[in-house]
Amino acid sequence: MPLDLTEQERADAGRELVALLDSYERSIPARPIVPVLDREVLRGLREDPFPERGLGVARLFRDIRDKVLPNSTTVAHPRNLAYVLGPPNGIAPYTEAIAAAINQNCNFSQLSPAASVIEQSVVRWLTGLFEWGDGSGGIITDGGSMATLNALTTALHEHCPDFRATGLQAGRAPLVLYTSQEAHRSVQKAAAILGLGVDNVRSVPTGADFRLRADVLRQAVEADRAAGLRPFCVVATSGTVATGAIDPIGEIADICADHGLWLHIDGAYGGLFVLSERLRGSLAACTRADSISVDPHKLLFAPLEAGCLLVRDRRKLADAYSFSSSYLPGGDDSLLVDYMDYGPQLSRGFKAFKVWSAVRAFGVSAFRSAIDDNLDLARYFAERVSASPVMELMAPVTLTAVCLRITTIAESAHDSVLRQLNADGTALLGPVRLNGRDGIRACVTNYRTTKADIDLVADRLAGIAAEG
Repeated sequence: MPLDLTEQERADAGRELVALLDSYERSIPARPIVPVLDREVLRGLREDPFPERGLGVARLFRDIRDKVLPNSTTVAHPRNLAYVLGPPNGIAPYTEAIAAAINQNCNFSQLSPAASVIEQSVVRWLTGLFEWGDGSGGIITDGGSMATLNALTTALHEHCPDFRATGLQAGRAPLVLYTSQEAHRSVQKAAAILGLGVDNVRSVPTGADFRLRADVLRQAVEADRAAGLRPFCVVATSGTVATGAIDPIGEIADICADHGLWLHIDGAYGGLFVLSERLRGSLAACTRADSISVDPHKLLFAPLEAGCLLVRDRRKLADAYSFSSSYLPGGDDSLLVDYMDYGPQLSRGFKAFKVWSAVRAFGVSAFRSAIDDNLDLARYFAERVSASPVMELMAPVTLTAVCLRITTIAESAHDSVLRQLNADGTALLGPVRLNGRDGIRACVTNYRTTKADIDLVADRLAGIAAEG
Protein backbone atom coordinates (compact mmCIF):
# COMPACT_ATOMS: atom_id res chain seq x y z
CA MET A 1 0.00 0.00 0.00
CA PRO A 2 1.51 3.37 -0.95
CA LEU A 3 2.34 5.90 1.78
CA ASP A 4 0.88 8.89 0.02
CA LEU A 5 -2.79 9.82 -0.31
CA THR A 6 -4.91 9.76 -3.39
CA GLU A 7 -6.41 12.98 -4.63
CA GLN A 8 -9.72 12.05 -3.01
CA GLU A 9 -8.03 11.10 0.27
CA ARG A 10 -6.19 14.41 0.35
CA ALA A 11 -9.46 16.23 -0.08
CA ASP A 12 -11.08 14.13 2.63
CA ALA A 13 -8.16 14.65 5.02
CA GLY A 14 -8.23 18.41 4.42
CA ARG A 15 -11.95 18.62 5.18
CA GLU A 16 -11.59 16.42 8.25
CA LEU A 17 -8.68 18.47 9.58
CA VAL A 18 -10.35 21.85 9.07
CA ALA A 19 -13.57 20.57 10.64
CA LEU A 20 -11.71 19.13 13.62
CA LEU A 21 -9.71 22.32 14.22
CA ASP A 22 -12.80 24.48 13.94
CA SER A 23 -14.85 22.27 16.23
CA TYR A 24 -12.07 22.11 18.82
CA GLU A 25 -11.55 25.87 18.79
CA ARG A 26 -15.25 26.52 19.36
CA SER A 27 -15.48 23.95 22.16
CA ILE A 28 -12.48 25.07 24.26
CA PRO A 29 -14.40 27.12 26.89
CA ALA A 30 -16.86 24.27 27.47
CA ARG A 31 -14.30 21.48 27.66
CA PRO A 32 -13.11 20.18 31.03
CA ILE A 33 -9.62 21.48 31.75
CA VAL A 34 -8.42 18.10 33.00
CA PRO A 35 -10.49 15.31 31.45
CA VAL A 36 -12.25 12.56 33.31
CA LEU A 37 -10.21 9.74 31.87
CA ASP A 38 -11.86 6.91 30.01
CA ARG A 39 -9.40 4.32 31.19
CA GLU A 40 -10.73 1.61 28.92
CA VAL A 41 -10.18 3.82 25.88
CA LEU A 42 -6.69 4.74 27.06
CA ARG A 43 -5.86 1.11 27.65
CA GLY A 44 -6.97 0.36 24.12
CA LEU A 45 -4.83 3.18 22.70
CA ARG A 46 -1.87 1.69 24.50
CA GLU A 47 -2.45 -2.00 23.83
CA ASP A 48 -4.49 -2.48 20.65
CA PRO A 49 -2.25 -3.92 17.92
CA PHE A 50 -1.53 -1.83 14.85
CA PRO A 51 -3.64 -3.02 11.91
CA GLU A 52 -2.06 -4.97 9.10
CA ARG A 53 -4.26 -3.08 6.67
CA GLY A 54 -4.74 0.62 7.19
CA LEU A 55 -7.97 2.01 8.66
CA GLY A 56 -8.12 4.90 6.23
CA VAL A 57 -8.45 8.66 6.65
CA ALA A 58 -12.04 8.80 7.90
CA ARG A 59 -11.55 6.15 10.59
CA LEU A 60 -8.29 7.74 11.74
CA PHE A 61 -9.92 11.12 12.24
CA ARG A 62 -12.89 9.50 13.99
CA ASP A 63 -10.54 7.83 16.47
CA ILE A 64 -8.72 11.10 17.07
CA ARG A 65 -12.01 12.93 17.62
CA ASP A 66 -13.61 10.24 19.78
CA LYS A 67 -10.65 8.82 21.71
CA VAL A 68 -7.70 11.22 21.74
CA LEU A 69 -9.33 14.62 22.22
CA PRO A 70 -11.67 13.62 25.08
CA ASN A 71 -8.69 12.24 27.02
CA SER A 72 -6.43 15.26 26.48
CA THR A 73 -5.87 18.21 28.80
CA THR A 74 -7.42 21.42 27.48
CA VAL A 75 -4.26 23.49 27.64
CA ALA A 76 -5.95 26.42 25.88
CA HIS A 77 -8.78 26.69 28.43
CA PRO A 78 -8.91 30.26 29.82
CA ARG A 79 -8.79 29.01 33.42
CA ASN A 80 -5.88 26.63 32.93
CA LEU A 81 -3.64 28.68 35.21
CA ALA A 82 -1.50 26.07 36.91
CA TYR A 83 1.73 26.40 34.97
CA VAL A 84 3.70 28.73 32.71
CA LEU A 85 2.01 27.21 29.70
CA GLY A 86 -0.10 29.23 27.33
CA PRO A 87 -2.36 28.21 24.47
CA PRO A 88 -1.03 28.03 20.93
CA ASN A 89 -1.78 31.10 18.84
CA GLY A 90 -4.43 30.78 16.18
CA ILE A 91 -2.19 30.41 13.13
CA ALA A 92 -0.05 27.70 14.75
CA PRO A 93 -1.96 24.56 13.65
CA TYR A 94 -1.78 25.65 10.03
CA THR A 95 1.91 26.56 10.00
CA GLU A 96 2.75 23.36 11.86
CA ALA A 97 1.06 21.43 9.07
CA ILE A 98 3.15 23.27 6.46
CA ALA A 99 6.35 22.57 8.41
CA ALA A 100 5.42 18.89 8.45
CA ALA A 101 4.72 18.94 4.72
CA ILE A 102 8.07 20.42 3.68
CA ASN A 103 9.92 18.54 6.47
CA GLN A 104 13.08 20.63 6.44
CA ASN A 105 16.04 19.16 8.32
CA CYS A 106 17.47 22.27 9.95
CA ASN A 107 21.00 21.01 10.37
CA PHE A 108 22.98 22.23 7.36
CA SER A 109 21.76 24.76 4.86
CA GLN A 110 21.74 22.47 1.83
CA LEU A 111 18.76 20.68 3.39
CA SER A 112 17.02 23.80 4.67
CA PRO A 113 18.04 27.09 3.00
CA ALA A 114 14.84 29.07 3.65
CA ALA A 115 14.62 27.58 7.14
CA SER A 116 18.17 28.75 7.85
CA VAL A 117 17.42 32.39 7.12
CA ILE A 118 14.06 32.24 8.93
CA GLU A 119 15.75 30.90 12.07
CA GLN A 120 18.35 33.64 11.76
CA SER A 121 15.55 36.18 11.46
CA VAL A 122 13.85 34.95 14.63
CA VAL A 123 17.12 34.82 16.56
CA ARG A 124 18.16 38.29 15.34
CA TRP A 125 14.85 39.75 16.48
CA LEU A 126 15.12 38.10 19.90
CA THR A 127 18.73 39.21 20.45
CA GLY A 128 17.70 42.71 19.42
CA LEU A 129 15.17 42.80 22.25
CA PHE A 130 18.15 42.63 24.62
CA GLU A 131 20.14 45.20 22.61
CA TRP A 132 22.81 42.79 21.45
CA GLY A 133 24.67 43.57 18.25
CA ASP A 134 25.61 41.78 15.04
CA GLY A 135 28.07 39.44 16.74
CA SER A 136 25.31 37.77 18.74
CA GLY A 137 23.38 34.70 17.72
CA GLY A 138 21.61 31.64 19.00
CA ILE A 139 19.55 28.61 18.18
CA ILE A 140 15.95 27.49 18.56
CA THR A 141 15.78 24.64 21.09
CA ASP A 142 13.21 22.24 22.49
CA GLY A 143 12.67 24.52 25.49
CA GLY A 144 14.33 26.38 28.34
CA SER A 145 15.85 23.26 29.90
CA MET A 146 17.76 22.41 26.72
CA ALA A 147 18.73 26.06 26.27
CA THR A 148 20.23 26.11 29.76
CA LEU A 149 22.08 22.84 29.12
CA ASN A 150 23.50 24.28 25.89
CA ALA A 151 24.44 27.52 27.63
CA LEU A 152 26.36 25.72 30.37
CA THR A 153 28.13 23.60 27.76
CA THR A 154 29.20 26.79 25.99
CA ALA A 155 30.30 28.32 29.30
CA LEU A 156 32.44 25.27 30.05
CA HIS A 157 34.18 25.50 26.67
CA GLU A 158 34.79 29.20 27.22
CA HIS A 159 36.14 28.73 30.74
CA CYS A 160 38.15 25.58 30.00
CA PRO A 161 39.67 25.74 26.49
CA ASP A 162 40.65 22.08 26.71
CA PHE A 163 37.23 20.91 27.84
CA ARG A 164 36.38 19.40 24.45
CA ALA A 165 39.51 17.24 24.56
CA THR A 166 39.73 16.32 28.23
CA GLY A 167 36.20 16.85 29.55
CA LEU A 168 36.20 16.74 33.32
CA GLN A 169 38.90 14.05 33.45
CA ALA A 170 41.94 16.28 33.79
CA GLY A 171 42.11 15.83 37.56
CA ARG A 172 41.93 19.49 38.43
CA ALA A 173 39.90 21.18 41.16
CA PRO A 174 36.11 20.98 40.76
CA LEU A 175 34.28 23.59 38.71
CA VAL A 176 31.56 25.41 40.63
CA LEU A 177 28.24 26.79 39.38
CA TYR A 178 26.06 29.30 41.23
CA THR A 179 22.32 29.90 41.08
CA SER A 180 19.40 30.88 43.28
CA GLN A 181 17.63 28.50 45.62
CA GLU A 182 14.52 29.48 43.64
CA ALA A 183 16.10 28.51 40.31
CA HIS A 184 14.48 26.05 37.92
CA ARG A 185 15.45 22.41 38.40
CA SER A 186 16.94 22.39 34.89
CA VAL A 187 20.09 23.99 36.30
CA GLN A 188 20.83 21.07 38.59
CA LYS A 189 19.78 18.62 35.89
CA ALA A 190 22.23 20.22 33.46
CA ALA A 191 25.00 20.00 36.06
CA ALA A 192 24.27 16.30 36.46
CA ILE A 193 24.20 15.65 32.70
CA LEU A 194 27.44 17.55 32.08
CA GLY A 195 29.26 15.73 34.86
CA LEU A 196 29.72 18.81 37.03
CA GLY A 197 27.82 17.11 39.83
CA VAL A 198 24.97 18.68 41.77
CA ASP A 199 27.25 18.93 44.81
CA ASN A 200 29.12 21.62 42.87
CA VAL A 201 26.00 23.72 42.33
CA ARG A 202 25.72 26.43 44.97
CA SER A 203 22.08 27.30 45.74
CA VAL A 204 22.39 30.89 46.90
CA PRO A 205 19.77 32.07 49.41
CA THR A 206 17.15 34.63 48.46
CA GLY A 207 15.76 37.58 50.35
CA ALA A 208 12.18 38.23 51.42
CA ASP A 209 11.40 39.14 47.81
CA PHE A 210 12.65 35.71 46.61
CA ARG A 211 15.49 37.32 44.61
CA LEU A 212 19.01 35.94 44.80
CA ARG A 213 21.11 37.77 47.39
CA ALA A 214 24.06 39.25 45.52
CA ASP A 215 26.04 39.82 48.71
CA VAL A 216 25.87 36.12 49.59
CA LEU A 217 26.79 35.20 46.01
CA ARG A 218 29.95 37.32 46.16
CA GLN A 219 30.93 35.75 49.47
CA ALA A 220 30.37 32.25 48.09
CA VAL A 221 32.49 32.88 45.00
CA GLU A 222 35.32 34.35 47.05
CA ALA A 223 35.18 31.49 49.57
CA ASP A 224 35.32 28.86 46.82
CA ARG A 225 38.27 30.58 45.15
CA ALA A 226 40.10 30.72 48.47
CA ALA A 227 39.42 27.00 48.90
CA GLY A 228 41.09 26.26 45.57
CA LEU A 229 37.90 25.52 43.65
CA ARG A 230 37.08 26.88 40.18
CA PRO A 231 33.98 29.08 39.95
CA PHE A 232 32.98 29.41 36.29
CA CYS A 233 29.33 30.40 35.87
CA VAL A 234 26.32 32.05 37.49
CA VAL A 235 22.77 31.28 36.37
CA ALA A 236 20.51 34.19 37.25
CA THR A 237 16.75 34.09 36.74
CA SER A 238 14.51 36.69 35.16
CA GLY A 239 11.24 35.30 36.42
CA THR A 240 11.46 32.39 38.85
CA VAL A 241 8.88 29.69 38.23
CA ALA A 242 7.28 29.88 41.67
CA THR A 243 6.91 33.64 42.16
CA GLY A 244 8.14 35.39 39.01
CA ALA A 245 10.95 37.11 40.94
CA ILE A 246 13.68 38.79 38.88
CA ASP A 247 17.17 38.40 40.35
CA PRO A 248 19.31 41.55 40.77
CA ILE A 249 20.97 40.99 37.42
CA GLY A 250 23.02 44.20 37.41
CA GLU A 251 24.70 43.33 40.72
CA ILE A 252 25.22 39.74 39.61
CA ALA A 253 26.79 40.97 36.36
CA ASP A 254 29.24 43.06 38.41
CA ILE A 255 30.29 39.98 40.37
CA CYS A 256 30.72 37.97 37.18
CA ALA A 257 32.85 40.74 35.66
CA ASP A 258 35.03 40.94 38.78
CA HIS A 259 35.68 37.20 38.81
CA GLY A 260 35.64 36.29 35.11
CA LEU A 261 32.47 34.21 35.33
CA TRP A 262 30.00 33.40 32.56
CA LEU A 263 26.58 34.91 33.24
CA HIS A 264 23.62 32.93 31.93
CA ILE A 265 20.10 34.21 32.47
CA ASP A 266 17.24 31.76 32.66
CA GLY A 267 14.53 33.83 31.01
CA ALA A 268 12.35 30.90 30.00
CA TYR A 269 9.43 32.35 31.94
CA GLY A 270 10.24 36.02 32.25
CA GLY A 271 12.71 36.98 29.54
CA LEU A 272 10.14 37.89 26.91
CA PHE A 273 8.41 40.31 29.25
CA VAL A 274 11.02 42.63 27.76
CA LEU A 275 8.35 43.17 25.10
CA SER A 276 6.30 45.08 27.69
CA GLU A 277 7.19 48.74 28.09
CA ARG A 278 6.38 48.57 31.79
CA LEU A 279 8.93 45.79 32.45
CA ARG A 280 11.67 46.64 29.99
CA GLY A 281 13.56 48.66 32.60
CA SER A 282 13.48 45.77 35.07
CA LEU A 283 15.14 43.57 32.47
CA ALA A 284 17.59 46.14 31.09
CA ALA A 285 20.60 44.57 32.82
CA CYS A 286 20.03 41.36 30.83
CA THR A 287 22.08 42.99 28.06
CA ARG A 288 25.17 42.32 30.20
CA ALA A 289 24.69 38.54 30.14
CA ASP A 290 26.78 36.12 28.09
CA SER A 291 23.73 34.00 27.29
CA ILE A 292 19.98 34.13 27.80
CA SER A 293 17.31 31.47 27.41
CA VAL A 294 13.78 32.42 26.38
CA ASP A 295 10.73 30.33 25.54
CA PRO A 296 8.62 31.36 22.54
CA HIS A 297 6.26 28.53 23.50
CA LYS A 298 5.32 30.60 26.53
CA LEU A 299 4.82 34.33 25.90
CA LEU A 300 4.81 34.09 22.10
CA PHE A 301 2.20 31.34 22.38
CA ALA A 302 3.96 29.04 19.95
CA PRO A 303 2.91 25.38 20.19
CA LEU A 304 5.33 23.06 21.91
CA GLU A 305 8.23 22.88 21.44
CA ALA A 306 9.99 26.20 20.88
CA GLY A 307 12.68 27.44 23.24
CA CYS A 308 15.69 29.53 22.31
CA LEU A 309 19.26 30.05 23.48
CA LEU A 310 20.70 33.49 22.76
CA VAL A 311 24.46 34.08 23.03
CA ARG A 312 26.17 37.47 23.00
CA ASP A 313 29.06 36.08 20.93
CA ARG A 314 27.82 33.40 18.55
CA ARG A 315 31.37 32.24 17.83
CA LYS A 316 31.51 30.79 21.34
CA LEU A 317 28.48 28.67 20.57
CA ALA A 318 30.21 27.34 17.47
CA ASP A 319 33.41 26.73 19.47
CA ALA A 320 31.43 24.40 21.73
CA TYR A 321 29.44 22.54 19.08
CA SER A 322 31.17 22.64 15.70
CA PHE A 323 32.67 19.35 14.49
CA SER A 324 33.77 18.43 10.97
CA SER A 325 32.62 15.25 9.24
CA SER A 326 33.60 13.92 5.84
CA TYR A 327 30.02 12.82 5.16
CA LEU A 328 28.53 16.29 5.72
CA PRO A 329 29.10 19.28 3.45
CA GLY A 330 30.86 22.30 4.86
CA GLY A 331 29.22 25.66 4.31
CA ASP A 332 30.86 29.02 3.70
CA ASP A 333 27.84 31.00 2.46
CA SER A 334 27.56 34.18 4.52
CA LEU A 335 23.79 34.22 4.02
CA LEU A 336 23.19 30.77 5.50
CA VAL A 337 23.95 29.14 8.84
CA ASP A 338 24.59 25.45 9.49
CA TYR A 339 22.77 25.04 12.80
CA MET A 340 24.35 21.63 13.37
CA ASP A 341 27.37 23.71 14.50
CA TYR A 342 25.34 25.61 17.11
CA GLY A 343 23.89 22.79 19.18
CA PRO A 344 24.02 19.06 19.96
CA GLN A 345 21.49 17.90 17.36
CA LEU A 346 22.07 16.94 13.77
CA SER A 347 18.51 16.19 12.73
CA ARG A 348 16.38 19.18 13.73
CA GLY A 349 12.80 20.13 12.97
CA PHE A 350 11.74 23.53 11.63
CA LYS A 351 10.77 25.00 15.02
CA ALA A 352 11.56 28.57 14.00
CA PHE A 353 8.79 28.50 11.38
CA LYS A 354 5.92 28.64 13.87
CA VAL A 355 7.51 31.57 15.69
CA TRP A 356 8.29 33.48 12.50
CA SER A 357 4.84 32.82 11.05
CA ALA A 358 2.97 34.00 14.13
CA VAL A 359 4.91 37.24 14.52
CA ARG A 360 4.48 37.89 10.80
CA ALA A 361 0.76 37.09 10.89
CA PHE A 362 -0.21 39.03 14.01
CA GLY A 363 2.57 41.62 14.38
CA VAL A 364 4.75 42.37 17.39
CA SER A 365 2.18 44.76 18.86
CA ALA A 366 -0.35 41.94 19.25
CA PHE A 367 2.09 40.04 21.46
CA ARG A 368 2.93 43.18 23.44
CA SER A 369 -0.78 43.65 24.05
CA ALA A 370 -1.33 40.02 25.09
CA ILE A 371 1.58 40.22 27.53
CA ASP A 372 0.32 43.46 29.04
CA ASP A 373 -3.16 41.98 29.37
CA ASN A 374 -1.72 39.02 31.29
CA LEU A 375 0.16 41.40 33.57
CA ASP A 376 -3.03 43.37 34.20
CA LEU A 377 -5.01 40.22 35.00
CA ALA A 378 -2.36 38.98 37.42
CA ARG A 379 -2.39 42.29 39.25
CA TYR A 380 -6.18 42.23 39.34
CA PHE A 381 -6.09 38.72 40.81
CA ALA A 382 -3.60 39.96 43.41
CA GLU A 383 -5.93 42.85 44.26
CA ARG A 384 -8.82 40.43 44.76
CA VAL A 385 -6.68 38.32 47.09
CA SER A 386 -5.39 41.33 49.06
CA ALA A 387 -8.90 42.69 49.50
CA SER A 388 -10.22 39.37 50.82
CA PRO A 389 -10.45 38.81 54.59
CA VAL A 390 -9.84 35.08 54.07
CA MET A 391 -6.89 35.07 51.66
CA GLU A 392 -3.41 36.58 51.59
CA LEU A 393 -0.56 36.90 49.13
CA MET A 394 2.56 34.87 49.83
CA ALA A 395 4.94 36.80 47.55
CA PRO A 396 5.11 40.03 45.55
CA VAL A 397 3.49 39.79 42.10
CA THR A 398 6.34 40.79 39.81
CA LEU A 399 5.20 39.11 36.60
CA THR A 400 2.07 36.96 36.26
CA ALA A 401 2.50 34.39 39.03
CA VAL A 402 0.13 34.91 41.95
CA CYS A 403 0.93 32.93 45.09
CA LEU A 404 -1.69 32.90 47.84
CA ARG A 405 -2.88 31.03 50.86
CA ILE A 406 -6.29 30.71 52.44
CA THR A 407 -6.13 31.84 56.04
CA THR A 408 -9.14 29.90 57.29
CA ILE A 409 -7.81 26.42 56.55
CA ALA A 410 -4.81 24.36 57.57
CA GLU A 411 -1.83 24.60 55.26
CA SER A 412 -2.13 20.91 54.45
CA ALA A 413 -5.67 21.53 53.17
CA HIS A 414 -4.55 23.61 50.19
CA ASP A 415 -4.06 20.47 48.09
CA SER A 416 -7.68 19.58 48.79
CA VAL A 417 -8.74 23.01 47.55
CA LEU A 418 -6.83 22.46 44.31
CA ARG A 419 -8.58 19.13 43.81
CA GLN A 420 -11.94 20.74 44.50
CA LEU A 421 -11.35 23.53 41.97
CA ASN A 422 -10.40 20.95 39.37
CA ALA A 423 -13.29 18.59 40.17
CA ASP A 424 -15.97 21.27 39.91
CA GLY A 425 -14.49 22.67 36.70
CA THR A 426 -13.61 26.08 38.12
CA ALA A 427 -9.90 26.12 37.27
CA LEU A 428 -6.64 24.23 37.24
CA LEU A 429 -4.26 25.93 39.68
CA GLY A 430 -1.00 24.63 41.09
CA PRO A 431 0.62 24.08 44.48
CA VAL A 432 3.42 26.25 45.83
CA ARG A 433 5.66 26.09 48.88
CA LEU A 434 7.39 29.27 49.98
CA ASN A 435 9.38 29.80 53.18
CA GLY A 436 8.17 26.43 54.42
CA ARG A 437 4.49 27.29 53.94
CA ASP A 438 2.06 25.63 51.56
CA GLY A 439 -0.23 27.58 49.30
CA ILE A 440 -1.75 27.95 45.85
CA ARG A 441 -0.22 29.36 42.70
CA ALA A 442 -1.95 30.77 39.65
CA CYS A 443 0.01 31.86 36.61
CA VAL A 444 -1.68 34.00 33.96
CA THR A 445 0.03 33.17 30.67
CA ASN A 446 -3.05 32.71 28.53
CA TYR A 447 -4.30 35.26 26.03
CA ARG A 448 -7.79 33.72 26.31
CA THR A 449 -8.13 34.50 30.02
CA THR A 450 -10.49 37.36 30.90
CA LYS A 451 -11.32 39.39 33.97
CA ALA A 452 -14.50 37.32 34.32
CA ASP A 453 -12.35 34.19 34.57
CA ILE A 454 -10.28 35.75 37.35
CA ASP A 455 -13.45 36.79 39.19
CA LEU A 456 -14.84 33.27 38.92
CA VAL A 457 -11.67 31.76 40.40
CA ALA A 458 -11.33 34.40 43.15
CA ASP A 459 -15.00 34.08 44.12
CA ARG A 460 -14.76 30.30 44.30
CA LEU A 461 -11.63 30.47 46.44
CA ALA A 462 -13.32 32.96 48.74
CA GLY A 463 -16.35 30.69 48.99
CA ILE A 464 -14.23 27.69 49.90
CA ALA A 465 -12.36 29.80 52.46
CA ALA A 466 -15.61 30.99 54.02
CA GLU A 467 -16.70 27.39 54.47
CA GLY A 468 -13.46 26.84 56.42
